[in-house]
Amino acid sequence: MDDTIERTGFITQAGTSIRIVLVTMVICCLIYPLVVLGIGQTLTPNSANGSLVSNGRGEIVGSKLVAQKFDRPEYFWPRPSAVDYNAAAAGGSNLSPTNPELRERAKTLVARFKATAEDPIPADLVTASGSGLDPNITLTAARYQAGRVAAARGLSNETIMELLDRYARRPGGMLTPQPLVNVLLVNMALDRLGK
Repeated sequence: MDDTIERTGFITQAGTSIRIVLVTMVICCLIYPLVVLGIGQTLTPNSANGSLVSNGRGEIVGSKLVAQKFDRPEYFWPRPSAVDYNAAAAGGSNLSPTNPELRERAKTLVARFKATAEDPIPADLVTASGSGLDPNITLTAARYQAGRVAAARGLSNETIMELLDRYARRPGGMLTPQPLVNVLLVNMALDRLGK
């Protein structure tokens, strides 16, 4: 008799547990994601779809939220990336400020930009962001590159500076200490200039 009661109790508890697991899975894996997707698509469809950017032919060329590698002289260069701009492997280098590897990377970048003591390079051009995919550079860092971009494109420095001022934003309002420039958007604007 006791075995039958124990078996019946176990079967009842197992059945209850399985129903709880199934209901929880339906709520957490189906209903909740669909509600969040619906809210995102309704309130902020652009960011819910990845803030994708298309070129003049309608082809998707990137996202406003993820850095891309630009290394030709006629383009503005983004911050360095510890993950080589691979969005599937976002992350920082986790190197300490005293790490020789970090110092060598910074020296290489300083040499690449031909920085001097009289014309010091902005920090965001030699330091990677925590994600390795920061799509923005400071307006100061963009202006630092303006001469190279202007010369490579055969444009005046004033034209490049006006373009940078037009694309400079403070996405956090007063919480953003200095204006930021989205590298992909400004480079696409350069291409539309036709030079």
